[in-house]
Amino acid sequence: MILGSNDKPAERGVKKEINIEMTQAKTLGELKHSGFTSKGIKRELRDNLIENLKGGISVFKNIHGYEDSVIPDIERAILSGHNINLLGLRGQAKTRIARSMVNLLDEWLPIIEGSEINDDPFNPISHFAKQTIKELGDDTPITWIHRNERFVEKLATPDVSVADLIGDIDPVKAFNLKLSYSDQQVIHYGLVPRSNRCIFVINELPDLQPRIQVSLFNILQEGDIQIRGFKLRLPLDIQFVFTANPEDYTNRGSIITPLKDRIGSQILTHYPKNIEIAKTITRQEARLSESQKAMVKIPELAVELIEQIVLEARKSEYVDAKSGVSARLSISAYENLISTAERRAILTGEKTTMIRISDFEGVIPAITGKVEMVYEGEQEGPYNVAQTLIGKAIRALFDKYCPPIEKLKKKGQESTNLYKHITNWFEKGNDLDLVSTNNDRQYMAALNQVDSLAAFFDDHLKNTQQSEKYLWMEFILFGLAEHSKLSRNALTKGFQFKDLVGSMFEGLG
Repeated sequence: MILGSNDKPAERGVKKEINIEMTQAKTLGELKHSGFTSKGIKRELRDNLIENLKGGISVFKNIHGYEDSVIPDIERAILSGHNINLLGLRGQAKTRIARSMVNLLDEWLPIIEGSEINDDPFNPISHFAKQTIKELGDDTPITWIHRNERFVEKLATPDVSVADLIGDIDPVKAFNLKLSYSDQQVIHYGLVPRSNRCIFVINELPDLQPRIQVSLFNILQEGDIQIRGFKLRLPLDIQFVFTANPEDYTNRGSIITPLKDRIGSQILTHYPKNIEIAKTITRQEARLSESQKAMVKIPELAVELIEQIVLEARKSEYVDAKSGVSARLSISAYENLISTAERRAILTGEKTTMIRISDFEGVIPAITGKVEMVYEGEQEGPYNVAQTLIGKAIRALFDKYCPPIEKLKKKGQESTNLYKHITNWFEKGNDLDLVSTNNDRQYMAALNQVDSLAAFFDDHLKNTQQSEKYLWMEFILFGLAEHSKLSRNALTKGFQFKDLVGSMFEGLG
Protein backbone atom coordinates (compact mmCIF):
# COMPACT_ATOMS: atom_id res chain seq x y z
CA MET A 1 0.00 0.00 0.00
CA ILE A 2 2.99 2.26 0.33
CA LEU A 3 5.16 3.36 -2.54
CA GLY A 4 8.79 2.31 -2.53
CA SER A 5 11.41 5.03 -2.78
CA ASN A 6 13.71 3.23 -5.21
CA ASP A 7 11.72 2.80 -8.41
CA LYS A 8 13.59 0.94 -11.12
CA PRO A 9 13.75 2.77 -14.47
CA ALA A 10 11.77 0.01 -16.15
CA GLU A 11 8.96 0.54 -13.64
CA ARG A 12 8.71 4.31 -14.02
CA GLY A 13 5.89 3.96 -16.47
CA VAL A 14 5.72 5.85 -19.74
CA LYS A 15 7.28 3.81 -22.51
CA LYS A 16 6.71 6.34 -25.26
CA GLU A 17 9.01 9.31 -24.68
CA ILE A 18 9.44 12.56 -26.65
CA ASN A 19 12.30 12.06 -29.10
CA ILE A 20 15.65 13.80 -28.66
CA GLU A 21 15.21 15.96 -31.76
CA MET A 22 12.13 17.59 -30.28
CA THR A 23 13.85 18.45 -26.99
CA GLN A 24 16.62 20.19 -28.94
CA ALA A 25 14.12 22.78 -30.18
CA LYS A 26 14.97 26.17 -28.63
CA THR A 27 12.47 28.43 -30.35
CA LEU A 28 8.81 28.28 -31.26
CA GLY A 29 9.71 27.90 -34.93
CA GLU A 30 11.99 24.94 -34.26
CA LEU A 31 9.30 23.35 -32.11
CA LYS A 32 6.80 23.65 -34.97
CA HIS A 33 9.20 21.92 -37.35
CA SER A 34 10.03 19.15 -34.86
CA GLY A 35 6.56 17.62 -35.18
CA PHE A 36 5.64 18.16 -31.52
CA THR A 37 1.91 18.19 -30.85
CA SER A 38 0.40 19.80 -27.78
CA LYS A 39 -2.21 18.10 -25.61
CA GLY A 40 -3.77 18.69 -22.21
CA ILE A 41 -2.43 17.01 -19.08
CA LYS A 42 -5.49 14.79 -18.66
CA ARG A 43 -5.10 13.56 -22.24
CA GLU A 44 -1.38 13.10 -21.60
CA LEU A 45 -2.04 10.97 -18.50
CA ARG A 46 -4.72 9.00 -20.32
CA ASP A 47 -2.61 8.23 -23.40
CA ASN A 48 0.40 7.15 -21.36
CA LEU A 49 -1.74 5.03 -19.05
CA ILE A 50 -3.18 3.23 -22.07
CA GLU A 51 0.35 2.55 -23.32
CA ASN A 52 1.29 1.18 -19.90
CA LEU A 53 -1.79 -1.02 -19.65
CA LYS A 54 -1.07 -2.50 -23.06
CA GLY A 55 2.53 -3.16 -22.06
CA GLY A 56 1.69 -4.57 -18.61
CA ILE A 57 3.52 -1.73 -16.85
CA SER A 58 2.27 -0.18 -13.62
CA VAL A 59 3.58 2.99 -11.99
CA PHE A 60 1.87 1.78 -8.81
CA LYS A 61 3.83 -1.49 -8.73
CA ASN A 62 5.36 -0.88 -5.30
CA ILE A 63 2.08 0.11 -3.65
CA HIS A 64 0.85 -3.10 -2.04
CA GLY A 65 -2.67 -4.17 -1.15
CA TYR A 66 -4.47 -1.95 -3.67
CA GLU A 67 -4.04 -4.12 -6.77
CA ASP A 68 -7.71 -5.12 -6.92
CA SER A 69 -9.33 -2.10 -5.29
CA VAL A 70 -7.81 1.39 -5.27
CA ILE A 71 -5.45 1.15 -8.26
CA PRO A 72 -8.16 0.04 -10.75
CA ASP A 73 -10.32 2.93 -9.47
CA ILE A 74 -7.48 5.40 -10.07
CA GLU A 75 -6.86 4.05 -13.57
CA ARG A 76 -10.56 4.37 -14.40
CA ALA A 77 -10.56 7.95 -13.11
CA ILE A 78 -7.53 8.84 -15.28
CA LEU A 79 -9.13 7.23 -18.34
CA SER A 80 -12.24 9.31 -17.62
CA GLY A 81 -10.22 12.53 -17.31
CA HIS A 82 -11.43 13.12 -13.75
CA ASN A 83 -9.99 15.15 -10.92
CA ILE A 84 -9.57 12.77 -7.98
CA ASN A 85 -10.25 12.81 -4.26
CA LEU A 86 -8.49 10.08 -2.25
CA LEU A 87 -10.53 9.55 0.91
CA GLY A 88 -9.19 7.47 3.77
CA LEU A 89 -7.64 7.36 7.22
CA ARG A 90 -4.06 8.39 7.86
CA GLY A 91 -1.21 6.19 6.73
CA GLN A 92 -3.04 4.71 3.72
CA ALA A 93 -0.55 5.92 1.05
CA LYS A 94 -2.81 8.65 -0.35
CA THR A 95 0.01 11.13 -0.95
CA ARG A 96 2.31 8.41 -2.25
CA ILE A 97 -0.28 7.45 -4.87
CA ALA A 98 -0.57 11.06 -6.02
CA ARG A 99 3.21 11.40 -6.31
CA SER A 100 3.53 8.22 -8.33
CA MET A 101 1.13 9.63 -10.95
CA VAL A 102 3.97 11.91 -12.10
CA ASN A 103 5.49 8.88 -13.81
CA LEU A 104 2.51 8.82 -16.19
CA LEU A 105 3.54 12.20 -17.62
CA ASP A 106 5.72 12.67 -20.72
CA GLU A 107 9.35 12.94 -19.70
CA TRP A 108 9.82 16.46 -21.13
CA LEU A 109 7.41 19.32 -21.77
CA PRO A 110 8.08 22.60 -23.68
CA ILE A 111 7.07 25.95 -22.14
CA ILE A 112 7.64 29.55 -23.16
CA GLU A 113 10.85 30.65 -21.51
CA GLY A 114 10.24 33.01 -18.59
CA SER A 115 6.57 32.07 -18.19
CA GLU A 116 5.37 31.94 -14.58
CA ILE A 117 2.55 29.55 -15.39
CA ASN A 118 4.22 27.07 -17.79
CA ASP A 119 2.57 28.52 -20.90
CA ASP A 120 2.10 26.11 -23.78
CA PRO A 121 3.97 27.61 -26.80
CA PHE A 122 1.07 26.64 -29.05
CA ASN A 123 -1.70 27.79 -26.67
CA PRO A 124 -0.43 30.69 -24.50
CA ILE A 125 -2.82 31.96 -21.83
CA SER A 126 -0.87 34.57 -19.81
CA HIS A 127 -0.38 38.20 -20.80
CA PHE A 128 3.39 37.71 -20.77
CA ALA A 129 3.31 34.71 -23.14
CA LYS A 130 0.88 36.29 -25.58
CA GLN A 131 2.88 39.52 -25.70
CA THR A 132 6.17 37.63 -26.19
CA ILE A 133 4.81 35.63 -29.14
CA LYS A 134 3.28 38.78 -30.61
CA GLU A 135 6.66 40.52 -30.53
CA LEU A 136 9.00 37.63 -31.43
CA GLY A 137 6.85 35.21 -33.40
CA ASP A 138 8.71 32.03 -34.30
CA ASP A 139 11.82 33.36 -32.54
CA THR A 140 10.06 33.09 -29.18
CA PRO A 141 12.45 31.17 -26.90
CA ILE A 142 11.20 27.98 -25.30
CA THR A 143 12.59 25.74 -22.59
CA TRP A 144 11.86 22.18 -21.50
CA ILE A 145 10.83 21.03 -18.03
CA HIS A 146 11.13 17.47 -16.71
CA ARG A 147 8.09 15.61 -15.45
CA ASN A 148 9.49 15.68 -11.90
CA GLU A 149 9.06 19.47 -11.99
CA ARG A 150 5.39 19.10 -12.84
CA PHE A 151 4.22 18.07 -9.38
CA VAL A 152 3.00 20.68 -6.91
CA GLU A 153 1.83 19.82 -3.41
CA LYS A 154 0.11 21.96 -0.81
CA LEU A 155 -0.90 20.98 2.70
CA ALA A 156 -4.25 22.54 3.50
CA THR A 157 -4.13 24.47 6.76
CA PRO A 158 -6.66 26.91 8.23
CA ASP A 159 -4.36 29.87 7.48
CA VAL A 160 -4.23 29.25 3.70
CA SER A 161 -5.64 32.27 1.87
CA VAL A 162 -7.12 32.89 -1.55
CA ALA A 163 -3.97 34.85 -2.38
CA ASP A 164 -1.86 31.78 -1.61
CA LEU A 165 -3.86 29.58 -3.96
CA ILE A 166 -5.09 31.94 -6.66
CA GLY A 167 -2.98 35.12 -6.48
CA ASP A 168 -3.02 38.80 -5.59
CA ILE A 169 -1.87 42.22 -6.77
CA ASP A 170 1.86 42.72 -6.21
CA PRO A 171 2.53 46.37 -5.22
CA VAL A 172 6.30 45.88 -5.50
CA LYS A 173 5.95 44.72 -9.09
CA ALA A 174 3.65 47.67 -9.84
CA PHE A 175 6.21 50.10 -8.38
CA ASN A 176 9.20 48.58 -10.18
CA LEU A 177 7.42 48.45 -13.54
CA LYS A 178 5.75 51.85 -12.93
CA LEU A 179 2.36 50.36 -13.71
CA SER A 180 -1.13 51.09 -12.42
CA TYR A 181 -2.83 48.59 -10.13
CA SER A 182 -5.39 48.18 -12.91
CA ASP A 183 -2.73 46.69 -15.21
CA GLN A 184 -2.84 42.91 -15.53
CA GLN A 185 0.95 42.71 -15.39
CA VAL A 186 0.98 43.56 -11.66
CA ILE A 187 -0.73 40.29 -10.73
CA HIS A 188 1.27 37.82 -8.65
CA TYR A 189 -0.01 34.33 -9.42
CA GLY A 190 -0.73 31.87 -6.63
CA LEU A 191 0.07 28.17 -6.47
CA VAL A 192 -2.83 27.03 -8.65
CA PRO A 193 -2.00 29.13 -11.76
CA ARG A 194 1.70 28.29 -11.29
CA SER A 195 0.67 24.62 -11.42
CA ASN A 196 -0.64 24.97 -14.97
CA ARG A 197 0.05 21.77 -16.94
CA CYS A 198 1.03 20.00 -13.70
CA ILE A 199 -0.41 17.59 -11.16
CA PHE A 200 -1.56 19.71 -8.20
CA VAL A 201 -2.17 17.95 -4.89
CA ILE A 202 -4.00 19.48 -1.93
CA ASN A 203 -3.56 17.32 1.17
CA GLU A 204 -6.15 17.30 3.96
CA LEU A 205 -8.72 19.21 1.91
CA PRO A 206 -11.31 19.50 4.75
CA ASP A 207 -8.86 21.71 6.65
CA LEU A 208 -9.33 24.46 4.04
CA GLN A 209 -11.83 27.04 5.24
CA PRO A 210 -15.13 26.88 3.30
CA ARG A 211 -14.58 30.33 1.76
CA ILE A 212 -11.22 29.14 0.41
CA GLN A 213 -12.79 25.98 -0.99
CA VAL A 214 -15.25 28.21 -2.84
CA SER A 215 -12.35 29.80 -4.73
CA LEU A 216 -11.69 26.44 -6.40
CA PHE A 217 -15.18 26.13 -7.92
CA ASN A 218 -14.59 27.84 -11.24
CA ILE A 219 -11.05 26.52 -11.62
CA LEU A 220 -12.35 22.98 -11.50
CA GLN A 221 -15.30 23.63 -13.78
CA GLU A 222 -14.76 26.59 -16.13
CA GLY A 223 -11.12 27.67 -15.71
CA ASP A 224 -12.01 31.22 -14.65
CA ILE A 225 -10.11 32.89 -11.84
CA GLN A 226 -10.62 36.32 -10.30
CA ILE A 227 -7.90 38.27 -8.54
CA ARG A 228 -8.78 41.52 -6.75
CA GLY A 229 -11.38 42.46 -9.32
CA PHE A 230 -9.48 41.18 -12.37
CA LYS A 231 -11.78 38.89 -14.33
CA LEU A 232 -9.27 36.66 -16.06
CA ARG A 233 -10.11 33.97 -18.53
CA LEU A 234 -7.32 31.51 -17.83
CA PRO A 235 -8.18 28.01 -19.07
CA LEU A 236 -5.75 26.37 -16.68
CA ASP A 237 -4.75 22.82 -17.54
CA ILE A 238 -4.34 21.03 -14.20
CA GLN A 239 -4.81 17.50 -12.90
CA PHE A 240 -6.14 18.00 -9.37
CA VAL A 241 -5.67 15.30 -6.74
CA PHE A 242 -7.14 15.92 -3.30
CA THR A 243 -6.59 13.83 -0.18
CA ALA A 244 -8.84 13.81 2.87
CA ASN A 245 -9.72 11.84 5.94
CA PRO A 246 -13.38 10.85 6.31
CA GLU A 247 -15.46 13.92 7.02
CA ASP A 248 -16.60 12.67 10.41
CA TYR A 249 -12.98 12.08 11.55
CA THR A 250 -12.74 15.37 13.48
CA ASN A 251 -14.67 18.59 13.82
CA ARG A 252 -11.94 20.54 12.02
CA GLY A 253 -13.99 20.85 8.86
CA SER A 254 -15.42 19.08 5.84
CA ILE A 255 -15.47 19.27 2.07
CA ILE A 256 -18.30 21.57 1.06
CA THR A 257 -20.90 19.91 -1.14
CA PRO A 258 -20.52 22.08 -4.29
CA LEU A 259 -16.78 21.41 -4.35
CA LYS A 260 -17.27 17.69 -3.82
CA ASP A 261 -19.75 17.74 -6.70
CA ARG A 262 -17.07 19.13 -9.03
CA ILE A 263 -14.53 16.39 -8.24
CA GLY A 264 -14.99 13.63 -10.79
CA SER A 265 -13.97 10.53 -8.78
CA GLN A 266 -13.82 9.95 -5.05
CA ILE A 267 -11.74 6.86 -4.28
CA LEU A 268 -11.78 5.14 -0.90
CA THR A 269 -8.45 3.86 0.43
CA HIS A 270 -8.04 1.24 3.14
CA TYR A 271 -5.55 -0.52 5.40
CA PRO A 272 -3.94 -3.84 4.40
CA LYS A 273 -6.51 -6.61 4.33
CA ASN A 274 -4.19 -9.26 5.74
CA ILE A 275 -0.96 -9.57 7.72
CA GLU A 276 1.07 -10.81 4.74
CA ILE A 277 0.48 -7.58 2.82
CA ALA A 278 1.21 -5.55 5.95
CA LYS A 279 4.54 -7.37 6.45
CA THR A 280 5.52 -6.67 2.84
CA ILE A 281 4.84 -2.97 3.31
CA THR A 282 6.74 -2.79 6.59
CA ARG A 283 9.81 -4.53 5.21
CA GLN A 284 9.78 -2.32 2.13
CA GLU A 285 9.47 0.95 3.99
CA ALA A 286 11.64 0.35 7.08
CA ARG A 287 14.90 2.28 6.93
CA LEU A 288 17.64 -0.03 8.14
CA SER A 289 21.37 0.43 7.89
CA GLU A 290 23.52 -2.30 6.39
CA SER A 291 25.14 -2.86 9.78
CA GLN A 292 21.71 -3.48 11.36
CA LYS A 293 20.80 -5.98 8.65
CA ALA A 294 24.08 -7.83 9.20
CA MET A 295 23.89 -7.79 13.01
CA VAL A 296 20.23 -8.55 13.80
CA LYS A 297 18.31 -11.60 12.63
CA ILE A 298 14.58 -10.91 12.38
CA PRO A 299 12.45 -14.06 12.69
CA GLU A 300 9.11 -14.19 10.93
CA LEU A 301 7.31 -14.48 14.27
CA ALA A 302 8.67 -11.08 15.36
CA VAL A 303 7.53 -9.39 12.14
CA GLU A 304 4.09 -10.95 12.43
CA LEU A 305 3.84 -9.90 16.07
CA ILE A 306 4.41 -6.27 15.06
CA GLU A 307 1.58 -6.42 12.54
CA GLN A 308 -0.67 -8.13 15.08
CA ILE A 309 -0.05 -5.24 17.49
CA VAL A 310 -1.32 -2.86 14.80
CA LEU A 311 -4.41 -5.01 14.22
CA GLU A 312 -5.11 -5.05 17.96
CA ALA A 313 -4.76 -1.25 18.06
CA ARG A 314 -7.29 -0.82 15.24
CA LYS A 315 -9.93 -2.73 17.18
CA SER A 316 -8.98 -1.63 20.70
CA GLU A 317 -11.57 0.08 22.88
CA TYR A 318 -8.82 2.43 24.08
CA VAL A 319 -7.92 3.75 20.59
CA ASP A 320 -10.00 6.19 18.55
CA ALA A 321 -11.13 4.15 15.52
CA LYS A 322 -12.10 7.29 13.57
CA SER A 323 -8.56 8.56 13.81
CA GLY A 324 -7.17 5.31 12.45
CA VAL A 325 -3.87 3.58 13.13
CA SER A 326 -1.32 4.44 10.48
CA ALA A 327 0.94 1.94 8.72
CA ARG A 328 3.72 4.16 10.06
CA LEU A 329 3.18 2.52 13.45
CA SER A 330 4.34 -0.88 12.20
CA ILE A 331 7.24 0.68 10.29
CA SER A 332 8.45 2.66 13.31
CA ALA A 333 7.92 -0.32 15.62
CA TYR A 334 9.93 -2.55 13.26
CA GLU A 335 12.80 -0.05 13.25
CA ASN A 336 12.66 0.32 17.05
CA LEU A 337 12.61 -3.44 17.56
CA ILE A 338 15.76 -3.94 15.50
CA SER A 339 17.47 -1.01 17.22
CA THR A 340 16.65 -2.57 20.62
CA ALA A 341 18.40 -5.81 19.65
CA GLU A 342 21.26 -3.88 18.04
CA ARG A 343 21.83 -1.83 21.20
CA ARG A 344 21.93 -4.97 23.34
CA ALA A 345 24.45 -6.62 21.00
CA ILE A 346 26.67 -3.54 21.10
CA LEU A 347 26.59 -3.45 24.91
CA THR A 348 27.35 -7.17 25.23
CA GLY A 349 30.04 -7.11 22.56
CA GLU A 350 28.31 -9.59 20.25
CA LYS A 351 28.64 -9.40 16.47
CA THR A 352 25.21 -10.91 15.76
CA THR A 353 22.01 -11.48 17.69
CA MET A 354 18.37 -12.41 17.23
CA ILE A 355 15.20 -10.57 18.17
CA ARG A 356 13.69 -11.61 21.51
CA ILE A 357 10.11 -11.27 22.71
CA SER A 358 11.38 -9.17 25.62
CA ASP A 359 12.79 -6.74 23.02
CA PHE A 360 9.22 -5.62 22.32
CA GLU A 361 9.48 -3.29 25.29
CA GLY A 362 11.50 -1.16 22.88
CA VAL A 363 8.57 -0.63 20.49
CA ILE A 364 6.38 1.11 23.09
CA PRO A 365 7.56 4.64 22.08
CA ALA A 366 6.50 3.86 18.50
CA ILE A 367 3.03 2.86 19.72
CA THR A 368 2.36 5.72 22.12
CA GLY A 369 3.22 8.32 19.48
CA LYS A 370 1.06 6.82 16.74
CA VAL A 371 -2.32 6.14 18.36
CA GLU A 372 -4.97 8.61 19.42
CA MET A 373 -6.69 7.59 22.65
CA VAL A 374 -10.35 7.80 23.53
CA TYR A 375 -11.21 8.88 27.08
CA GLU A 376 -10.78 5.37 28.53
CA GLY A 377 -7.35 5.14 26.93
CA GLU A 378 -6.32 8.48 28.38
CA GLN A 379 -7.40 7.30 31.81
CA GLU A 380 -5.49 4.05 31.39
CA GLY A 381 -2.39 5.89 30.19
CA PRO A 382 -0.55 5.53 26.83
CA TYR A 383 2.16 3.28 28.30
CA ASN A 384 -0.35 0.86 29.81
CA VAL A 385 -2.38 0.82 26.61
CA ALA A 386 0.76 -0.04 24.63
CA GLN A 387 1.52 -2.87 27.06
CA THR A 388 -2.03 -4.13 26.68
CA LEU A 389 -1.80 -4.12 22.88
CA ILE A 390 1.47 -6.07 22.94
CA GLY A 391 -0.07 -8.59 25.35
CA LYS A 392 -3.15 -9.09 23.19
CA ALA A 393 -0.99 -9.55 20.11
CA ILE A 394 1.09 -12.22 21.88
CA ARG A 395 -2.07 -14.00 23.00
CA ALA A 396 -3.55 -13.95 19.47
CA LEU A 397 -0.43 -15.48 17.90
CA PHE A 398 -0.07 -17.97 20.76
CA ASP A 399 -3.58 -19.22 20.02
CA LYS A 400 -2.72 -19.38 16.32
CA TYR A 401 0.53 -21.35 16.51
CA CYS A 402 0.58 -23.22 19.85
CA PRO A 403 -1.63 -26.09 21.05
CA PRO A 404 -4.76 -24.88 22.84
CA ILE A 405 -4.60 -24.46 26.58
CA GLU A 406 -6.81 -26.96 28.41
CA LYS A 407 -9.87 -25.62 30.13
CA LEU A 408 -10.51 -26.56 33.74
CA LYS A 409 -11.56 -30.22 34.13
CA LYS A 410 -14.21 -31.51 36.48
CA LYS A 411 -13.08 -33.70 39.33
CA GLY A 412 -12.35 -37.20 38.08
CA GLN A 413 -11.80 -36.21 34.45
CA GLU A 414 -8.40 -37.03 32.95
CA SER A 415 -6.18 -34.02 32.32
CA THR A 416 -4.65 -33.45 28.87
CA ASN A 417 -2.74 -30.31 29.81
CA LEU A 418 0.25 -30.15 27.45
CA TYR A 419 1.81 -27.29 29.41
CA LYS A 420 1.70 -28.92 32.89
CA HIS A 421 5.38 -29.87 32.86
CA ILE A 422 6.32 -26.24 32.20
CA THR A 423 4.01 -24.78 34.82
CA ASN A 424 5.00 -27.47 37.35
CA TRP A 425 8.56 -26.12 37.29
CA PHE A 426 7.30 -22.75 38.50
CA GLU A 427 4.87 -24.34 41.00
CA LYS A 428 7.90 -25.85 42.75
CA GLY A 429 8.92 -22.33 43.78
CA ASN A 430 11.27 -21.64 40.87
CA ASP A 431 11.29 -18.35 39.05
CA LEU A 432 12.98 -17.18 35.84
CA ASP A 433 14.59 -13.80 35.20
CA LEU A 434 15.06 -12.74 31.58
CA VAL A 435 17.38 -9.75 31.83
CA SER A 436 17.42 -7.47 28.78
CA THR A 437 21.17 -6.88 29.03
CA ASN A 438 22.07 -10.59 29.01
CA ASN A 439 24.09 -11.79 26.05
CA ASP A 440 22.77 -14.61 23.88
CA ARG A 441 24.62 -17.30 25.85
CA GLN A 442 23.15 -16.09 29.16
CA TYR A 443 19.70 -15.71 27.55
CA MET A 444 19.71 -19.33 26.32
CA ALA A 445 21.06 -20.63 29.62
CA ALA A 446 18.22 -18.92 31.48
CA LEU A 447 15.55 -20.49 29.25
CA ASN A 448 17.18 -23.92 29.53
CA GLN A 449 16.53 -23.83 33.28
CA VAL A 450 12.82 -24.45 32.70
CA ASP A 451 12.16 -28.20 32.61
CA SER A 452 10.41 -29.48 29.46
CA LEU A 453 10.37 -26.06 27.69
CA ALA A 454 12.83 -27.21 25.02
CA ALA A 455 11.08 -30.59 24.75
CA PHE A 456 7.72 -28.83 24.26
CA PHE A 457 9.20 -26.89 21.34
CA ASP A 458 10.55 -30.08 19.74
CA ASP A 459 7.27 -31.97 20.17
CA HIS A 460 4.64 -29.33 19.33
CA LEU A 461 6.28 -26.65 17.14
CA LYS A 462 7.86 -28.85 14.49
CA ASN A 463 7.06 -26.47 11.62
CA THR A 464 9.28 -23.73 13.01
CA GLN A 465 12.98 -23.26 12.35
CA GLN A 466 15.42 -24.83 14.79
CA SER A 467 17.53 -21.65 14.71
CA GLU A 468 14.56 -19.77 16.26
CA LYS A 469 14.08 -22.29 19.06
CA TYR A 470 14.87 -19.96 21.97
CA LEU A 471 12.65 -17.19 20.60
CA TRP A 472 9.75 -19.66 20.59
CA MET A 473 10.63 -20.94 24.07
CA GLU A 474 10.44 -17.36 25.34
CA PHE A 475 7.23 -16.79 23.37
CA ILE A 476 5.61 -19.79 25.09
CA LEU A 477 6.32 -18.26 28.52
CA PHE A 478 4.84 -14.90 27.47
CA GLY A 479 1.81 -16.70 26.00
CA LEU A 480 1.20 -18.66 29.18
CA ALA A 481 1.41 -15.43 31.16
CA GLU A 482 -1.18 -13.81 28.87
CA HIS A 483 -3.47 -16.81 29.49
CA SER A 484 -2.98 -16.41 33.27
CA LYS A 485 -1.06 -19.66 33.65
CA LEU A 486 2.09 -17.88 34.83
CA SER A 487 2.85 -14.59 36.54
CA ARG A 488 4.94 -12.10 34.60
CA ASN A 489 6.42 -9.09 36.38
CA ALA A 490 8.50 -6.27 34.97
CA LEU A 491 12.01 -5.90 36.32
CA THR A 492 14.18 -2.81 36.03
CA LYS A 493 15.86 -4.52 33.09
CA GLY A 494 13.69 -7.34 31.77
CA PHE A 495 10.98 -9.67 33.07
CA GLN A 496 10.49 -12.24 35.80
CA PHE A 497 8.22 -15.30 35.41
CA LYS A 498 6.79 -17.01 38.49
CA ASP A 499 4.00 -19.33 39.56
CA LEU A 500 0.70 -17.43 39.39
CA VAL A 501 -0.81 -18.73 42.64
CA GLY A 502 2.44 -18.29 44.54
CA SER A 503 2.65 -14.71 43.31
CA MET A 504 -0.88 -14.02 44.56
CA PHE A 505 -0.09 -15.30 48.06
CA GLU A 506 3.19 -13.40 48.01
CA GLY A 507 1.27 -10.23 47.17
CA LEU A 508 -1.12 -10.83 50.06
CA GLY A 509 1.80 -11.41 52.41
